[in-house]
Amino acid sequence: MEKRNNSFVRAVCRIGLMAAAIECAKLVLASLPNIEVVTLFIAVFSFVFGWEGLVATVIFVAIEPLIWGFGTWLISYLIYWPLVAVVFWLLGRLTFRRVLVKAAVATALAVLLTVFFGVLTSLVDIGLFSGRFDNFFARFAVYYARGAVFYLLQIGTNAVVFPILFHPMTTKLYKLK
Repeated sequence: MEKRNNSFVRAVCRIGLMAAAIECAKLVLASLPNIEVVTLFIAVFSFVFGWEGLVATVIFVAIEPLIWGFGTWLISYLIYWPLVAVVFWLLGRLTFRRVLVKAAVATALAVLLTVFFGVLTSLVDIGLFSGRFDNFFARFAVYYARGAVFYLLQIGTNAVVFPILFHPMTTKLYKLK
């Protein structure tokens, strides 16, 4: 019985540390528009720790409106960040024989998910602010194009940090696990 309680306490501590690390990483880079490592942290934690990474992600999403207030972005966060966690949790269940394949797959998924984030946030904002559905896709295209520079920064950040940091971070966390 004590061993079960001990593993539960360890899981709770890991979840708290992961949620804090994600939030701190975001706050440290908050002054740099759309330069982010939240995707990397959520991906690495979920890849290594599975459901614990997902719980840490949900805690991160719950903390965000307490710091930044509520807005339409919260709807996107409620969809996107848990999706990232689940995708990398499932990826972590696969075995990779080569490090380069693991890093390449993780990078490709991160880039695709980041592209999806730009589309999702634009769709949410257009859908919630306009209240109309005539010319929806034309308005979406204009709105998305307006934020393209920021989306490209996010995509570029993940295209650079994932091949460099994903494997070393997962390796270190597996050793700590």
